Amino acid sequence: MDSGFAIECEDLRRVFRSRRLTGQREEVVALDSLSLQVHPGEVYGVLGPNGAGKTTAIRIFSTLLIPTAGAARVMGHDVVGAAGDVRRRIGLILGGERGLYERLTGRQNIEYFASLYLMNPRQGAERADAVLEEVGLTHARDRKVEQYSRGMRQRLHVARGLLPDPDVIFMDEPTIGLDPEAAQDFRRLVPELRDRGKTILLTTHYMLEADLLCERIAVIDHGRLVALDTPEGLKQRFGQGQVTEATLRHADPDLAERLRALRGVNAVESEMEGAAQRLRLYSDVGRDVASALRNMAGADTIQGVVTREPTLEEAYLSLIRETAGN
Repeated sequence: MDSGFAIECEDLRRVFRSRRLTGQREEVVALDSLSLQVHPGEVYGVLGPNGAGKTTAIRIFSTLLIPTAGAARVMGHDVVGAAGDVRRRIGLILGGERGLYERLTGRQNIEYFASLYLMNPRQGAERADAVLEEVGLTHARDRKVEQYSRGMRQRLHVARGLLPDPDVIFMDEPTIGLDPEAAQDFRRLVPELRDRGKTILLTTHYMLEADLLCERIAVIDHGRLVALDTPEGLKQRFGQGQVTEATLRHADPDLAERLRALRGVNAVESEMEGAAQRLRLYSDVGRDVASALRNMAGADTIQGVVTREPTLEEAYLSLIRETAGN
């Protein structure tokens, strides 16, 4: 039965089993009762530490890996029982330099992948030209991939992912290793794809990228879902209130400890920058921590003070620390 979700899984579990040289069996639980639902046309982020299970989930959704238990569906099709139907509806964009043929040109790469989608040569050539133009590689389409820069290679990965004009696109660390300009170009493409009705599931370690692009974000750790919300919701729930940052001209070794004792201050971070000291205070919303800091340190000592909302990265780190402590 079609639930209306573009991507979904229920109690998804994946266990990797191996045998050591000693003969001892070893099991690693990559996914543990994971359940997710992604709406059509949504940009859905998945965050988590290395080894949390992000790539394993994408490999299962894209039919590259069979789950140990549970169920997963893409556009209503079961990833195991109807793998062929799933593959016809999806595109897969990977980070890094895997999966390209160095001695072929960019166009030859895409035409080869078109043949794997059972496109005839004319159809494959037309789609190759279309997607290469879409990612800005028309000028380099007849150049061998071994001559491509890293950013150009990643654009070619994107072109390959868009080749079948998929309903659902899985992006696994798509901007890893890209220079800032290439990463920015990629981030401009994601909203364009969403506006064309594409559903996108994105894994990334770049919090700014997730904050800018994703409508909802799932945070997973040790294969389990530990939080699901909008970027703003995650910042409000796990960002420890408000953040006050200050730079002191001269270090005060005892100041951080005195600030921690203030009512409403949840945490204080202190680091040295030469002779200067940089402080970051996490406090309840509405607390006038800046005034207390000026009184304690002395107004002449402080170079600057700013109070702001927590970033997604700060909220994420707070959540992961909280999860590790449980």
